[in-house]
Amino acid sequence: MRAVRLLLFVVGAAATAYGGWLLLPQLATTLPWLIGGPVLHDVLVAPLVGLAGLTLGRLVTDRLRRAWIAAGLLASVTLLLIAVPLLWRPPSAPPNPGLPDRDYPLGLAVGLAVVWAVIVIVLVVATTVKRGVTDRRTDRP
Repeated sequence: MRAVRLLLFVVGAAATAYGGWLLLPQLATTLPWLIGGPVLHDVLVAPLVGLAGLTLGRLVTDRLRRAWIAAGLLASVTLLLIAVPLLWRPPSAPPNPGLPDRDYPLGLAVGLAVVWAVIVIVLVVATTVKRGVTDRRTDRP
């Protein structure tokens, strides 16, 4: 087992060294991205997510609702992160037939609308079912 682990370590270290060697010529242009991503996350994204979580925890007391709203927020942020490169600026390369002819802002809006429509429908159904169960329990003699 040690020989397999050692072999995997050596192969992984060699692949990492080769990747670093390939990255070396582009280091000046890549370094801001390698450093900027974690810094941006720690300075901006993590505090905003924490603040949103605290706010959600205080405003929504029902655990089921809070879980579904958190899932909707996670799906929304994922859609936004995927859409940012497409919305940020037009592509600089020649157009690839079939790819850039889409209306990305409309697609993002439709995607977000579908996510939140599903969340609202699930919460309405869950609330209705919960009220029905509660009403049946209180109707018993």
